[in-house]
Amino acid sequence: MEANKLKSLRRRRRKIGLRKRLYGTPEKPRLSIYRSGKHVYAQVIDDAGGMTVASASSLAGKVEKGGNIDGATAVGKLIAEKAKAAGVESVCFDRNGYRYHGRVKALADAAREGGLKF
Repeated sequence: MEANKLKSLRRRRRKIGLRKRLYGTPEKPRLSIYRSGKHVYAQVIDDAGGMTVASASSLAGKVEKGGNIDGATAVGKLIAEKAKAAGVESVCFDRNGYRYHGRVKALADAAREGGLKF
């Protein structure tokens, strides 16, 4: 089996294990992140209502950096700002199968600094 295919299968298994425990409610939605090679994306999702409350990405015009730690920090601040504008104070963090370091940790720390509680 190819290394990339094996890597994505492992991530998918970790993601399924995490999603068994995480569920976004209207009071405490889920902050889900996705990182590609060039960009970082974040969404605040209400799973009970089946809708996205707020979203931000490094593709947005406000974020100058792309898929590095500086870009992830900017996306974290932006998602916290948008979530607070939508009336969300606390979220449950869905790291989406990624390890909690690097860009994922930078985004989480910036969202906490922006006022989100998790």
